[in-house]
Amino acid sequence: MTITRFAPSPTGYLHVGNLRTALFNWLIARKAGGQFILRLDDTDPERSKQEYADAIQADLEWLGLSWDRVERQSERLDRYAAAADALRENGRFYEAFETPTELDLKRKKQLNMGRPPVYDRAALALGAEERDTLRAERGGHWRFKLEHERIEWADGILGDISIDAASVSDPVLIRGDGQVLYTLASVVDDTEMGVTHVVRGSDHVTNTATQIQIIEALGGQLPAFAHHSLLTGPKGEALSKRLGTLSLRDLRAAGVEPMALLSLMARLGSSDPIELRHSHQELIDGFDLDRFGAAPTKFDEADLFPLTARYLQSLPLEAVAEDVAAAGVPADKAQDFWDAIRENTATRAGIAEWWAFFRDGAAPVIEPEDREFVVEALRLLPEGPLDRDAWGKWTAEVKAATGRKGRGLFRPLRLALTGREKGPEMDRVLPLLQTIRARELLG
Repeated sequence: MTITRFAPSPTGYLHVGNLRTALFNWLIARKAGGQFILRLDDTDPERSKQEYADAIQADLEWLGLSWDRVERQSERLDRYAAAADALRENGRFYEAFETPTELDLKRKKQLNMGRPPVYDRAALALGAEERDTLRAERGGHWRFKLEHERIEWADGILGDISIDAASVSDPVLIRGDGQVLYTLASVVDDTEMGVTHVVRGSDHVTNTATQIQIIEALGGQLPAFAHHSLLTGPKGEALSKRLGTLSLRDLRAAGVEPMALLSLMARLGSSDPIELRHSHQELIDGFDLDRFGAAPTKFDEADLFPLTARYLQSLPLEAVAEDVAAAGVPADKAQDFWDAIRENTATRAGIAEWWAFFRDGAAPVIEPEDREFVVEALRLLPEGPLDRDAWGKWTAEVKAATGRKGRGLFRPLRLALTGREKGPEMDRVLPLLQTIRARELLG
C-alpha cells in the first residue's frame, strides 16, 4: 500500500511552501488509494504550541485535504530512544561535546584553509575519562557516524542523485538537552509507519542522504524520495522572507477559494498548464509527479484572485446559498441576485458588499452636462416593483423623450443609479435596487 505523510512543526502557521509538500503527498496517496498521515513534528517543547497544531488541522480541513490518521512525535519518544540505543550498539552513534562557539571556530578555520566545513570527528578520539569530565561540565550531543561512501538514489523529480558522505558532517540526532531532532525522529517514524513515498523540498536533499544511511543502519526499508523545487517570488526573488505573509490563514482571509489555491499549487512548477479544477478528484486525476522539474518555481499570489473569481462565477446558487443568506438577501430574490452579480464578484466577501449596494443604493454620479437629462429620465422611471423588462422599456421611453441614444443614453443612467461605470447588466440591477438614491434629485 502507498503511504505518504505530511510532517509540519506546530511552531507557526502553514504557508504556501508547506502546502506544496502537503498537497503532493496527499495527491500521491489518494491517486494510489493509499494512506495519508498527518504527523506533527512537536519534539521541541519550547516552540511547539497546541494553537498551531489546531491551526494546521483547520487549514487542511479548509482545503479538503483529509488525513487517515494523526501522529504526534512527542508521543513517540520511547521509539526514538530505542533507535538511539540500537545505533549505539552497532557503533554508529557517538557522543560529542563541542559548544556552538567551538564548532563555529572550527568551521571558520576550515574555510580559511580552503577546506569544506565538515565536523572533524574529534569526539571519537576522546578517552573515557575525558568524556566523563566533559559530560560533567556540559550536556553531550549525539552524532550519527556516516560511512564515508557515495550515497545514491533515484529521485522522483531531480533524477539520479549522488552525494559523497565525506563532504557532509555527521548529523546531530540528539541535542545536549536531550531533544530528539528531526533527522532521527523522521527516520524512525517513516520506517515504523511504513511510509513508501517521501516528497519534500529540495532543501532537504542533504538530509535525505544522511537519512538513507540511518534507515539502513536501523534495518529499515527505503521509501521512494522526491524533492520538489522551492518557491520564489514572481521576479525570481527569494520567497523565504515573505512566507510569513503568505500563510494559508491570511490567503483565506483575503478571500482566496480553496480550489483556486489547490489548482494553482497542483500544477505550479510542472510542464502542464495551470487549469482551474472544480473538485478534488479532478486534481487527483490530473496529477503526475513526473511532470515537475527541478528549476525554482515562481509564485505570485496575485494569480490566485483571477482563479478565485472564475471559480465563484462557475458556482450555482446552492454552492453560495449560505453566503447569500448571511448577507441578508431575501430568499425570493436570492437566485436573481446571484445571477446578477456572479460575473462581477471576485471573492465571497463581495456577495455581502453587492447586497449592501442593492439594499442601500449608491450615491449618484452625474456629470454637469448630464444633470438635466438625468432629472428628466428619472421623472419617467416608474415607481414600485420592477421586472427585467423595466430597463428596456424605460430607456426606450427616455430615448424617445430626449433624443439621446447609445453611450450618451446608457452611461449617464448607469452612473446615476449605481454610481459606477461598470457592473452587472442593468436589466438585472434595476429590479433588485431597493433604494434609488438618485430620486432625491426630484425633490
